[in-house]
Formats: sequence, C-alpha cells, structure tokens
Amino acid sequence: MSADPTFQPAWWLPGGHAQTLWPVMFRKRCPLSLRHEMIELPDGDALELAHLIDNGGPRVLVLHGLEGSLHSHYANGLLHALDQAGFNATFMFFRGCNGQPNRLPRSYHSGDTGDIRFIIGHLADTSRPVSAAVGYSLGGNVLLKFLGEEGSRCKLGAAAAVSVPYRLDEAADRLNKGLSRVYQAHLLASLRRNYKHKFARMPSPLSVDVDKLKTFWDFDDQVTAPLHGFKGAEDYYRRASSRQFLADIGIPTLLLHALDDPFMYPRTPPDEKALSADTRLELSRHGGHVGFVGGGCAPPTGYFVECRIVEYLRARIWPDPTT
Repeated sequence: MSADPTFQPAWWLPGGHAQTLWPVMFRKRCPLSLRHEMIELPDGDALELAHLIDNGGPRVLVLHGLEGSLHSHYANGLLHALDQAGFNATFMFFRGCNGQPNRLPRSYHSGDTGDIRFIIGHLADTSRPVSAAVGYSLGGNVLLKFLGEEGSRCKLGAAAAVSVPYRLDEAADRLNKGLSRVYQAHLLASLRRNYKHKFARMPSPLSVDVDKLKTFWDFDDQVTAPLHGFKGAEDYYRRASSRQFLADIGIPTLLLHALDDPFMYPRTPPDEKALSADTRLELSRHGGHVGFVGGGCAPPTGYFVECRIVEYLRARIWPDPTT
C-alpha cells in the first residue's frame, strides 16, 4: 500500500502526536450561526441536532468522534468550511454528547447505525434531505458501517470519513501502548465521568465500578458491550468494526487516514482489496489522528482535511454552485 503524497505536514509539526495534539489545544474555533433541534427517537430517547443557518446548498450530515462535540476542532472547522462554501450542514450529537444525559440506560457506540438511519430519514421526511455525510473517528466508523449495510440502496450522493478505527480491537490495543495511553486516559476519564453523571439520575443496569476500568478493552467489556447487547468486548469489536463493511459501500466515499495516527497501527487501514469500487483511500504518511495540519490548503486555516472534503463533495454532489 502506498501513501498518498497530497498532504504535506507543517514542518514544525512533524510527528503523529504533534499533529494530533496541536489543533486540540491551539486551533481557534470559528463562530457559527446554528439552530438547535431535539429529535424524539422511536425507542423513547432523544438526540440533538445543530443546523447551520440555511445557505441553500446541499445538506451534509456531520458525525463526531468519541466524546466529541460541536467544540471539537474538526467539527467546528468543517462546519465553518461548509458554511463558507455555501453548503447546508447538520451536526448530529450522539446520544448524551450534548452536555445532557440521554433518557435511556443505553448510550452510543461505534457500531450503532440506527440513529444515523433514522435521522437521515427524518430530515428527508421534513423536506431537509441529506446529500452527503462526513464522519470523524468513531463517527467515521459508524458512517462506513451504515454505508456498507445500505449498499446500493443508500440515498446519499457521497460521503467522507477521517481517521477511522477500522479495526476496533486494534485501536483498543494500540491506545494501551506508549504515549498513546495519554489519549486513552483522557477519553476514559470522560467516559467514566459521563457514566457516573448519567447513573446518578437513574438506576444503572450494571454492577461495575467504572473507576477501576483503566483500558478501553475493560470499559468496553464491562460497560459498552453489556449496555448495548453485546456478549463482551471481543463480540462488540468484531461486530461493530467498519472494515468488514467497506466492500459493500455503493456511493462515492473518500477515506482520509495517516500512517502515523497514534490511535491505530500502520496496518489498520484497509488495502485496496477491502474497498468497493466507489471508495477512495487517500493514505498520508503524516497527519496524526484528525490532525492534518499543514500544506494543501490556502490561509488562514492551513487545515487540509476540511479543504479536501469540501473539494470532494463539491465535485460529486454540487459541481455547479450557481445552480
């Protein structure tokens, strides 16, 4: 597998960790004009959407990563870029990720495609059809699994996914090694905090001390899996990983990934044999996890991913913005 040379990292951010951490800590967030909407789900739960003020262009559904939000640098950056390019966009908070615990004992997970499917249908039924979708990290895994499940039935015109943990078992293993344990500790602290906040308001169906869960494997085995009907972490990772669904994707889909992503191994992204004819993998040597800070985009942002995504979506779903 050869690396795509399109992305050139900033010379002062040469490694995967630097590329990953810089935008999290130092990227300036752009002001956005948004309208928020709570959506009732068929199972009695609810989730929140945030819509850009209508630009008149095609609508793009944006999905965040694990414990992400509107404040996540990549979400803010893409919504701003889509807005500047004249697209409509809807940001979907996974259940409980809008700052308020969701109603049901369950939460969200890497393989839960039901909510995306429902939201796309709901927006279509309310005269706001989704033309494309973009997912980051966990949200990218969910999106690719959804696209593979839908296959040729998918009504979207295009999609893009960034820094996807195609093999959840490998991501859990990688994040428990070396400096990557810093990311694991940070994300697990958020997961434990939200679990305790949620179940301070309702009885938990689990008998578990989340403060004793120090790895993703432990948390997924004792919390994520039993809350969502899996037999354990191994069953969850096997069934929820997106890699096995890639060959069935039936719409133009762009995959952006870096070999130095500290959340995964260099072997984690798929090879060409695992991809459908409609899927394009652009694999960079550098870029970290949802970083890609550097060349390939005009000032003032210097962030490659949203520029590449806007370019890709414009070519496939809106080649003439004047119409």
